[in-house]
Formats: sequence, C-alpha cells, structure tokens
Amino acid sequence: MTEPNPTSSSGANLPAVIGRDDASSRVTRAILDFISQIPDSKVHSQNDPEAEAHRLARRAAQRAAITAGSLALPPGPLGWLTILPELISIWKIQAQLVSDIAAAYGRHTELGREQMLWCLFRHTSAQAFRDLVVRLGDRLIFRRVSYSVIERIAKQIGVKVTQRALGEGLSRWMPVIGAIGVGGYAYYDTRQVAATAIAMLKSEIDTADESEAPVQAVAREIPATRTY
Repeated sequence: MTEPNPTSSSGANLPAVIGRDDASSRVTRAILDFISQIPDSKVHSQNDPEAEAHRLARRAAQRAAITAGSLALPPGPLGWLTILPELISIWKIQAQLVSDIAAAYGRHTELGREQMLWCLFRHTSAQAFRDLVVRLGDRLIFRRVSYSVIERIAKQIGVKVTQRALGEGLSRWMPVIGAIGVGGYAYYDTRQVAATAIAMLKSEIDTADESEAPVQAVAREIPATRTY
C-alpha cells in the first residue's frame, strides 16, 4: 500500500475529511459559534491589572501548549481528525483568558463579539479587521456590524487558520516532533492573544454604527485642530 505523501503541497494526498474547502467552512462555522457567547470570569478587578494579565497569560499559554501537544500526538490520519477539536480547545482557553484579563481591568462588560473576535484573531489576519476596527491614538473604534459582516470576517480568518492548521497537520506524521511544534505554536499564539487583549483594554474603546465609517464617527468628536 502506498503511504500518503505528507510533503505534497497540492493537497491532493490529504485525507478527504480535511479537504481545504471543507475544512475552511468548518473552521468558519466554529468561529461563528464560538464568539456568540462571552465567557464569564471569576477574576476580580485588580490594582495592578497588567501584572495580573501577564500572570494569567503565562498560565493560559502553558495550558494551551499542553492541550495542543497532547491532541497532536495521534499519528497519521488519526492526527488529522484532531485538528478541529484542537482549535476549539485552544480557543476556549484563549477566550477565557480574554474574559479574565478584561475582568482584571474591571472592563468585562465592554466585551462583545467584535472585541472577542479582535482579541482572538487579530494577529492571525489583521487585514480581515480593516472595516471593523480603527485605531486613533489611544482609542480603538469598533463598528457595530451585522451578522453578515461578522460572517465575512470569520470566513477570511477561517481561510488563514485552515492554511496554518493544514500545514501543522503535515507534522502529525511525525507525532512526537509534531506535538512539540504544535504545542510551541499554541503557547506563542496564546501569548499573542493576551498581548492584543492587554493593548485593547489599556485603550479607550468606542463604537460606531455600521452605517458610518468609524473614522467619520470619531472625527465629529475630535477638535478640528487635532491631526493624526
């Protein structure tokens, strides 16, 4: 029996259950389902929220690395089947991290689906957020968008996530080495989520209606003499 060629770049030899289009659609759906609810937090507002945020980030990153590495251990086709469960498990850890960091800053009530999407995936596909978030100085302007816009953004993120996941999937033909690599990336990825959340929560967060550009909404509030 001829074994699959894990180095194929065409995707023709990938298991059928992980076809690119199908995988991207499943990841997109998982993202949309995932951001529909904001996790509760048991963390209380802190006098030094940034120090607490970094402590939470270290702990969450370690959990993410162990979780991802463990799920990446099954070899070959079994390893492919753990890709989506691995992603969802990591997102749960990361979403709870964002929720806890927001609570440490005393700003948990300001978290919505747009803010959660931004924190979880901004470092994955910054381009996808160009119509959702604008930074002006120390302010982040989030548009209140419809489900269709969120779906479009999730699709762009889903493509990026799927490309990375399929690339990682090739390493699952080398279980131990692959598990170390996958765990290491999960650690890094979770620290990136924390960095985005901390930067967001140190900023002033504003919103703008979907019918208007965020820059236009803010421009009305900024003195005409102020430039960027």
